[in-house]
Formats: sequence, C-alpha cells, structure tokens
Amino acid sequence: MSKRVRTAVFPVAGRGTRFLPATKASPKEMLPIVDKPLIQYAVEEAIAAGATRLVFVTGASKRAIEDHFDTDAELERALTDAGKDDLLSSIRNIVPSGVTCVYIRQGEPLGLGHAVLCARPAVGDEPFFVHLADDLIAGEPGCLSQMMAEHEKHGGSVIAVETVPPESTSSYGIVAVDESNHNRITRIVEKPRPEDAPSNMAVVGRYLLAPEIFDKLEKTGRGAGGEIQLTDGIADLLDESPVYAYSFSGVRYDCGSKLGYLQATVAYGLAHPDTGEGFLEHLREVLTISGR
Repeated sequence: MSKRVRTAVFPVAGRGTRFLPATKASPKEMLPIVDKPLIQYAVEEAIAAGATRLVFVTGASKRAIEDHFDTDAELERALTDAGKDDLLSSIRNIVPSGVTCVYIRQGEPLGLGHAVLCARPAVGDEPFFVHLADDLIAGEPGCLSQMMAEHEKHGGSVIAVETVPPESTSSYGIVAVDESNHNRITRIVEKPRPEDAPSNMAVVGRYLLAPEIFDKLEKTGRGAGGEIQLTDGIADLLDESPVYAYSFSGVRYDCGSKLGYLQATVAYGLAHPDTGEGFLEHLREVLTISGR
C-alpha cells in the first residue's frame, strides 16, 4: 500500500570542488541556470510532486541556500517601491504557503548515505524523496512526480535510472532488475568496473525511499571512496522491502560536471521565454564565425 510522500531531502553538504574557484564561497547548488539556481529547480520539482516539508542537509559555507529560501523584506520593499511586480512575485513564491524548510547540519562529509541518515529526525516513519540538485532533469511532469505515480501503483521504494555506456559504469551505482516484476531491483553495486557491472542501468539523483532505509544506513560501514554509500544501504534493503528501478521520461543534465552544466545552460537558455530567440541567434553567429 503506497503512502503519500510529504518530505523531500536535499543533500547539499558537498564542497563542489569541480567548480572551484566559483564554489569557494558559494555552494554549487546555487550555481544559476539562466535565472534560477540549481537548488530552486530541485525544490520546484519536489513541491510539484507533493512535498510540503523540505529538508536540507547542509555543511560549512552553505548559508546562501538558507538565505535564498528565506524572506528578504528589504529586497521586497525595494521591488515594491520600484513597481517591479513580476520580480517581486518571483522571489515571494520561491517557497509557497504551506511548505516548510528544515536545515540539518552534516558535521562531517561522510558520504551520501550519511547525509540521508542525518535527515531521519525530520523525516520520521514515512516514505520520502531524496533529490540531488546537480542532476537536473527536464521532464514533464517532473521526474519525482513520475516516480510518485509509479510508487502509487505498487508501493515500495523507487529509484530513477538511465542507461549509460558500459565504460561509464564506474561512475554510478548500477542495478540488475527482474523485468517480469515491475523492474524490481535484485542487485545494486556502487561504481563497479565495466567487467563487474551487473548491467549498464545507472542510478541517477532521484530516490523515493521507504523509511526502513534508515535502519540499514545505521549499520552501513564505509564503502567506495571511504564514504557511507546510500547504494550500500539500499543493497541491504532489497531482501526485506521491494525497490524498483524507474526509467524516467526526460533529459538529464549532469550539472556536477562542467560540460553538463554548460549543456543545461544552453538548453534552458534556448527554452526560456526571455532569452530563447536572442540566444539562438547568438549561437548561430558563433557557429558561423567558427566555421561549424
């Protein structure tokens, strides 16, 4: 029997070293795609899927995230006085009425599994989303909404997956599934070598997890990279609670990499009503000048 998912967990304690020096004083989740930071796209997707409690697992130098979702009375007053109603609306509606934000500090960077475990007091004994903001997925409806619909069909946990080239399996958690049983996961391995991978079906940054995962994470030791891996906790969950792989509809941009971030910026810039036409013309000019 499926339950309503009210809570979304956002692990945002990472240092974002691949984007230094840009992330020296600003969280990578605050990197903008056109006019919104990555974390805002993540929050909007979670709210659209029904989440009303947003749990941010933060670390050092992450205050900007809390400030972004807080009220800025001085800025609102300035926009009101200037008659900039559209901009005023855009910042007032970042967190809709009825949605609450909770901030929990991850004292040590011990891995994604540990970050999720830190959220346990705020989540309680109910299913919840985990959303990695640097995996930006353009889909309609959003990826979490798609996963919620899948959860409503047969309950259990649901993990978003996509097919990757075999040589890329060492960068992902990789699953094997029982196709005859709604793609129920039978095995999950963190970052296996291509020759050891059970498939090339890779876990990406969206999870709908049963609360039983917390008990597993409590007992999970350090795995790949010397960190407490969420993948290892899920592996321990498989025999006791069903976990399903879900191939989402949409385009994923790995904004944890510079190339993926640039690809997302171009795609969203072309789709944006304020920039699309002019940006397209600019790209055509650039390609003409470069002879491509």
